[in-house]
Amino acid sequence: MRVAVTGASGFIGKALCAQLSASGVNHAPLREPWTLDNFDAVVHLAGIAHRQANEAQLEAANVELAERVGQSAASAGARMIFVSSIKVHGDRAERTLHEAAALAPVDAYARSKARAEGRLRQIPGLALAVLRPPLIYGPGVRANFLALMSAIARGWPLPFASVSNRRSLLYVANLCDALTTCVQSRQADGRTFFVTDGAAVSTPELCRHIGAALGRRARLFRFPPRLLPAKLGASLAADDAAIRGALGWKPPFSFEEGLRLTAAWYRNR
Repeated sequence: MRVAVTGASGFIGKALCAQLSASGVNHAPLREPWTLDNFDAVVHLAGIAHRQANEAQLEAANVELAERVGQSAASAGARMIFVSSIKVHGDRAERTLHEAAALAPVDAYARSKARAEGRLRQIPGLALAVLRPPLIYGPGVRANFLALMSAIARGWPLPFASVSNRRSLLYVANLCDALTTCVQSRQADGRTFFVTDGAAVSTPELCRHIGAALGRRARLFRFPPRLLPAKLGASLAADDAAIRGALGWKPPFSFEEGLRLTAAWYRNR
């Protein structure tokens, strides 16, 4: 088996290539012109997620590129594993999400991922698997998760003690293990899966676990949740029973192990 990886130099891509190597899977980065002759499968990670990107940039990088890779895969007879996002369902959910839940993207990034999924499913002959991960963390993480770790490491007080929510998270090596499982199993074809570390956690629980991993007590104080930005107190949890049942997958790292390894990276940066 030979697997192509788009976005191989990114946060997830580097970890995936290491996982594929460890699993004995022959792989190579895929760049333009996106030709997939002599490949059995492609994992599509390339795209942009930063908030500064406008709709046109997201359309080109997240939708049109995915479609071109999908068309190339179909022409070459290669399978495609596409990494989408839980955010195609919105940025909050009152109940635990299942894969059949309605799509309700609320920002430009999520809308681009939803459009990409739709375009890929319309490509004749494409053997497609879609993964919708929640917030991904791990060595090399950036953006909000890194900012939260930094605040806890520095002992900054955070106004989350009164927040009561449930959010799914995913350690990057667990995502890469799930992607490798999809690459190796045709049972993934035609399926859409959530993938998580397991049980969802509240924001205060997350902060305390990060603090424990860093050897610093998370300093949380009470503040009316209704006065916080809506996303900070919102729930967004997913049930990943489908991938566990269909592919026999389970995360090789626990939530606590993932945080310990992420904290070790943070301290040694």
